Amino acid sequence: MNLSNFVSPILRQFLRSSIRTQSRLNFCSNGKVTEHSLTGILEKHFKGEVRVFDVSGGCGAMFEVNIKSPEFKGMSLVKQHQLVNKVLKEQVTQMHGIRIFTEAT
Repeated sequence: MNLSNFVSPILRQFLRSSIRTQSRLNFCSNGKVTEHSLTGILEKHFKGEVRVFDVSGGCGAMFEVNIKSPEFKGMSLVKQHQLVNKVLKEQVTQMHGIRIFTEAT
């Protein structure tokens, strides 16, 4: 028996929307990690320009980090990203994901 024949299109749309919203909420952080806290940590370790964006809609689950620093001069991109990950080791465990962009100045 197919229940979709008995469920109105409006109810079906509502249920799909609720499921998508719930799945997004499951990836939200507990609020300990913020753009501001990450920026502060990174500015203590890197001279230059540090910009952090919460790309998870403000819930602290996914961040984009952009760093332009002279400390990256002579380092491969992999080494630069490893250094950023090392600095944020504790915070990364509380996130769903992080995107890192670095540049030597």
